[in-house]
Order: sequence, then C-alpha cells, then structure tokens
Amino acid sequence: MSLITLSDKISKFLMVAAAAWAFGLTFLILADIIGRSLFDQPVQGTAEIVTASIVIIVFLQAGYAIRSRSMLKADFLVIRFPKPVQRVLLAIGYLLGAAFFLMIVTGGWEESVMSWVENEFEGEGALRVPSWPARWTVMGGSALALINYLVLAYLDIFEPEKLDSELDADAAPD
Repeated sequence: MSLITLSDKISKFLMVAAAAWAFGLTFLILADIIGRSLFDQPVQGTAEIVTASIVIIVFLQAGYAIRSRSMLKADFLVIRFPKPVQRVLLAIGYLLGAAFFLMIVTGGWEESVMSWVENEFEGEGALRVPSWPARWTVMGGSALALINYLVLAYLDIFEPEKLDSELDADAAPD
C-alpha cells in the first residue's frame, strides 16, 4: 500500500469519525436545551465538551479537506497562467501549507506531551475536560495535513497519473 493510498484511507476514516462526533454532539446539545427549557436542569458540562469537541472535529477533518482539494484557496489569478505555471504555483502553495502544519506540530509538541504527563484539564464549571485529547488531535491532524499537502505537491509537480497513462500507451501493441 502506497503512502498516498494510506493517507487517503486515514483521511476518509477521520472525516467520518468527525462527522459522527458532530452528529453525537447535536444530541448532547439538544438534551441540554430540553433540560434547560422544560425541567430547569441543564446537562452539566455541555459547554466544556462542545468547546473541546470543536477543535477535535476541525483537526480530524483537515486532512480530508486538503486531500480532496476542498480547502479554501484563492486561485482567481493562478487560473490565468498556462497549465505548467499553474502546477508550479499550486505546488508552492501546497509546500507553504505543509510548512504551516509542520510549525503547528513542532510548536505544539512539548505542550501536548506535558498535557498528557501532567494530566491537564480545561474548565472550571460542572465538568473538567482533559485537554490532552484536543492537543493530540491537533498534533495528529496537523501531521496528516502536512502529509496530504506534500502528496498534493508531488501529484501536481510530477503528475504520476499522466506518466502512468503514457507508459500504458507505450506498452500497448500497435
């Protein structure tokens, strides 16, 4: 299995997990709303859980958004250039995206380790939520985003699909 295939499978799995997580949160929020309005009994810790979950959901979906080329990009100028120039400019943009996520991983590594070691918690209300799951999701999601940006840069620069089709055409009998 190639790195590209593995990255695609992990990205899709994490996207589905994030969607399921968000779907589950809707029931927690609904229960909190019903509890508040009908019984004057909110679900304790809803705000803390939702706050931590938003970060987790975003970073679980980042890899898929990048790999599926759904990440926001302003290409209104790039599309005016010839195709080879477009490919190079897109690859530069992908490499800058990879550098950004590399900085997140290198900058957040120590804090992530410390949050695990020291058993760090967030929140002061009814529920204290451990902060390490969000921190480690940021690390893992950023690492996958970094890999996916590198994959896109590779695909745009070297166009392996085009090379494969040319090789297939050369191998076909005349």
